[in-house]
Amino acid sequence: MSASSNPAVRPDRIMEMIWGYAPPLILATAVHNKVFDLLDAGPKTVEELAQASGNSVRGLRSIMNALVGFNFLAKNSDGRYTLTPESAAFLVSSKPGYMGKFVEFSGLKSMQTWLPLPEIVRTGKPNIAINQQDSGESFFQDLVEPIFAMSYPATQIAGQALGLASAKSPLKVLDIGAGSGVWGIGLAQQSPQVSVTAQDLQGVLDVTKRMVDRFKLTGRFQYLAGDFHTLDFGTGYNLATLGHILHMLGVDECRQLLKKAAGALAPKGTIVISEFLVKDDRTGPPMGLIFAVNMLAHTENGDTYSFEQISGWLKEAGLANTRKIEPGGPVGLVLADKV
Repeated sequence: MSASSNPAVRPDRIMEMIWGYAPPLILATAVHNKVFDLLDAGPKTVEELAQASGNSVRGLRSIMNALVGFNFLAKNSDGRYTLTPESAAFLVSSKPGYMGKFVEFSGLKSMQTWLPLPEIVRTGKPNIAINQQDSGESFFQDLVEPIFAMSYPATQIAGQALGLASAKSPLKVLDIGAGSGVWGIGLAQQSPQVSVTAQDLQGVLDVTKRMVDRFKLTGRFQYLAGDFHTLDFGTGYNLATLGHILHMLGVDECRQLLKKAAGALAPKGTIVISEFLVKDDRTGPPMGLIFAVNMLAHTENGDTYSFEQISGWLKEAGLANTRKIEPGGPVGLVLADKV
């Protein structure tokens, strides 16, 4: 019996996949055109929103009705559109959890790098590898600030697990591949004992410094510019963080970097890794598997890894007490200690 004649087999999921590019583009367009910011002041008709934003009524009506279908907007009985709790928390630019910059970056810019995927799959290599210094520095300058809000909650959970709030003596943090500085900032906020050395390429550290200044933590940070593959980190750190770094690297590079990070730790120091973890047999979760394809499209050797893989590399590096924290969502934390 063919699938088409079997009522139990339907093409619904295939149809959803075919149109899967549409939601991020619609959401990013709404962010770009200030739909959520304007609705934060109160419910509006599409005509009122068009006048306030300078967009067409027809264009706004199309994307806003779609956003109602996605539950990012609601529509009152009088035809006025309102925010939902989710969009109010994460898509209004004045809110601390704002993710709109990341939505725009992913939906309107990063998506372009996926378009040659058939050729990338054929060759196994991206058109441009973002983790190469000559092309990567400008890419990460644009990316790191938009993804700040994505990583910040995990920094709070990690700090709580480490008991930073009750620290009685100074704690030195090495933030490897610091990017926006979110890990150093999030940890430093939890204790005045925390001081941070933020490491990244010089162009990216310009963004880090700006974010650190914004959070009024300038006196607690110092900066180490250069490529983490070759840079001397120094020693004596109580914590070393790698926030979404390993997925840009191949297996051998991950092992080398973790060994190097372990060498920078003081006795009883802890390494904290944040990653899109996948099951060891690569059967899920979907976000981790999708992100592996993202690394195929963006890096020479990057991938997503399992807790078991990372745990094994940490043990090879001489660390013990490897453990996993699941803060919710697609990201997992992996911690290990230097004996």
